[in-house]
Amino acid sequence: MTLPTSAEGVSQSHRARSVGIGRAHAKAILLGEHAVVYGAPALALPIPQLTVTASAGWSSHSSDSHGDLSYTMTGSPSRALVTQASDGLRRLTAEFRARMGVTGRPHLDVILDGAIPHGRGLGSSAASSRAIAFALADLFGRELTERTAFELVQTAENMAHGKASGVDAMTVGALRPLLFQQGRTQELKLGCDGLFIVADSGELGSTKEAVELLRDGFRKHAGAQERFVDRAAELAEGARQALADGKPGELGTRMTDNHALLRAARLSTDRIDALVGAALRAGSLGAKITGGGLGGCMIALAPPERAREVTRRLHEAGAVQTWVVPLKGLDNHAP
Repeated sequence: MTLPTSAEGVSQSHRARSVGIGRAHAKAILLGEHAVVYGAPALALPIPQLTVTASAGWSSHSSDSHGDLSYTMTGSPSRALVTQASDGLRRLTAEFRARMGVTGRPHLDVILDGAIPHGRGLGSSAASSRAIAFALADLFGRELTERTAFELVQTAENMAHGKASGVDAMTVGALRPLLFQQGRTQELKLGCDGLFIVADSGELGSTKEAVELLRDGFRKHAGAQERFVDRAAELAEGARQALADGKPGELGTRMTDNHALLRAARLSTDRIDALVGAALRAGSLGAKITGGGLGGCMIALAPPERAREVTRRLHEAGAVQTWVVPLKGLDNHAP
């Protein structure tokens, strides 16, 4: 597996601390969601302005009565929720202890503070898991490589979503847009100008339900899986080439075509479709659902001079939040 440079880095301390800190950020799938599980390429973008920070510390609670891990979620929105850790986070913690040689089972309190909305296809669970993994490494004074971080996040993701492709686990720690295929990644060459605008529909999505819906369709219709995967791969490769060649119009067309593919598979919703239509009418070059589907977010590619109008129209069409990701800011100037 080829691993991108991390935005978080590696925990360098070799002495346990009183508090450990870890960070990660959101992501958006540009093209290739769902098909990536079947071996097709996916293009993914980090969203660096949407972050989560985990703070891990010791607790006086008894692990017998409270379990060995609890966490507090804050900032979503302006509230705190104290609860026991999910099965995925417990598995991640147990795996961390085993890999890092941490003995004993002291109770840990983890505070998650972030702005990534849950259930919107923005990688909130993967980002939280990554932040927690680095917070534990910092707390226990262990070094955490990118490979180990990825594997720990995948441990939690597989429990949360079923078989996870790995694209979320990679992109929530990446500095650059990525091409992801069959467990391998490479940084994308960006030759285009423009702005990606991500809009939250306000609807909770469900990756598990979307995966089952898609599989059910594949089972019922002979050849449906091959047609879906082949078309998704064709669109992703065309988008990759358009990005590299500086052809935003072609990129946008492939985004919109990918939305049509996902919509035909019943993975979109009326509200998402309304947002996609609003973005296109406002001058976007392309727009589509992003993430697992059945709710969540959409993403549009807008020329800089149309970004304000696209954002306005998205809010008028029902978007509860929008975020702008400039292509220039993500340019790695790859040869």
